[in-house]
Amino acid sequence: MCGIVGAIGQRDISQILVEGLKRLEYRGYDSAGLALINDDNLIARIRRIGKVKELDEELKGNAQGRIGIAHTRWATHGKPVETNAHPHICNDTVALVHNGIIENHEALRESQSQQGYRFTSETDTEVIVHQIHHYLDNGGDLFSSVQAAINDLEGAYALGVISPTEPDSLIAARKGSPLLIGVGVGEYFIASDASALIPVTQQFIVLEDGDTARITRDGVEIHDDSGATVEREIHTSELRVDAVDRGEYRHYMLKEIYEQPVALSNCLEGRISANHVLEASFGHNAGDIFDGVKSVEIVACGTSFHAGLVGKYWLESIAGIPCNVEVASEFRYRKPVVRRNSLIITLSQSGETADTLAALKEAKQLGFGHSLAICNVAESSIVRESDLVMMTRAGPEIGVASTKAFTTQLVCLMLVVLVLGRRHGMPEKIEMDIVKELHSLPRKVEEALQLDDAIMEMSERFSDKHNALFLGRGAQYPVAMEGALKLKEISYIHAEAYPAGELKHGPLALIDEDMPVVAVASNNELLEKLKSNLQEVSARGGKLFVFADSSVSMKQGPDIEIIRVAAIDDSIAPMIYTIPLQLLAYHVAVLKGTDVDQPRNLAKSVTVE
Repeated sequence: MCGIVGAIGQRDISQILVEGLKRLEYRGYDSAGLALINDDNLIARIRRIGKVKELDEELKGNAQGRIGIAHTRWATHGKPVETNAHPHICNDTVALVHNGIIENHEALRESQSQQGYRFTSETDTEVIVHQIHHYLDNGGDLFSSVQAAINDLEGAYALGVISPTEPDSLIAARKGSPLLIGVGVGEYFIASDASALIPVTQQFIVLEDGDTARITRDGVEIHDDSGATVEREIHTSELRVDAVDRGEYRHYMLKEIYEQPVALSNCLEGRISANHVLEASFGHNAGDIFDGVKSVEIVACGTSFHAGLVGKYWLESIAGIPCNVEVASEFRYRKPVVRRNSLIITLSQSGETADTLAALKEAKQLGFGHSLAICNVAESSIVRESDLVMMTRAGPEIGVASTKAFTTQLVCLMLVVLVLGRRHGMPEKIEMDIVKELHSLPRKVEEALQLDDAIMEMSERFSDKHNALFLGRGAQYPVAMEGALKLKEISYIHAEAYPAGELKHGPLALIDEDMPVVAVASNNELLEKLKSNLQEVSARGGKLFVFADSSVSMKQGPDIEIIRVAAIDDSIAPMIYTIPLQLLAYHVAVLKGTDVDQPRNLAKSVTVE
């Protein structure tokens, strides 16, 4: 995902820009660049493919300035080559960095070509800088030219703009992609997120959708989407220079559970508009690849495998596409039947999981089809091996038991479902409804986190147990599997998950008062069948612990403990119901005194067979 940094001050800000880019490296990128207005009032630009450190080496002694913009790019429109790297410049007059996707870039490119503009890149971004120049060349000032240009854009953007025509102004604008302003003493900054600027300020103005800002050394002027001047509150960030510190949390795992609303917001950033998925977020050639997909093959391990199972339910029920999900270590050692129009999706937090990487290579060699990596580490092997990449943007995950990586993988899978569903008869209204739910997802996860105290109390009933069963139906069955995995990973309680309908085919023999049974009861078409399954447990003296939709009719009793989850749409229910299961596993582990963040015998990334 692209990262933006900008600054204006009384001192040379070139190293502030580079340091900001380094702190955004976790977002994933393939090139980096910056542009400064130097003392000769000229734009000095440096761009490099690869690491920010290479840009830094080239910068030293070669360029300085008191105003500038910088960028890390993850290729969407156009290959990762230097000519496509940001910043983009038009006629040595305007320089711009951009995060987002411009959907009407082709129409703008054709119009601008007729006006005589010359294109030096394959990016959608270049049409923005030309459009700004067009209005500037017709008598506008820099701020009004940016305002006019963004009115011509369709899609998502966060922008930083500078020009030698007004060397004391930095213009910022956002719609659909986040951008904030850092407030210093006689200097101001812009960035995609606060972590880029923590070394220089902890005071931030968060721009709202549609805002445009003129930033000078003397202050900030912000206009909303109607053009009216507005005041935005200055917030003090609690983020510190060491972003991987546990902070107020006892364990990294708990910190990462609570980071999920932000992680999910980052995952969705710039990838959805008001009512549909922005397809180019998958890569510049994604549309052509998706056009040929007839089936999907998902390979993954552990938690990622569970995410893939949820994706299978969605792909077949929403998009109408056949899907197979397989543990990577099994896929690589059997002889699968090749389906040449399959999309191979690999899921991996680290991108270095040995079995998943080997399975991907095997699938490519066999000729299955194109590949898509859903991953959290941009420079990983699986990312490099794949045709398409969707970064989860979960940020650093230190705890061995994966939490925010799982929920962000689910979001990415839903985006895949929607773009493939368009091609297989899915009604447009379904996409609109699901995108609406995705917009609400971070807030609803925050509501689920408010169940923490009740879950902590519930966890006391597990502290002396040695076994547990987890039940779910439909897409909630993989969520139950993930809940069981979390409990066994960090509390060392033997836990297994079953489809609730399978109880009478064996697991009922295990039910007694010492076997807690955890059930996920979202409000969907399988609810009544699930309730019947739970009655089978109660009738045999089992102890039930149920996470139930608040609209579900279910009574608490001596042998059934219920925690109510706010009513949610079935499309995002798996992302929500996994939160209380993560919290349950965490609190049980704390009570049992285990090493929560580094459980015995386990590693964060399994890079050997």
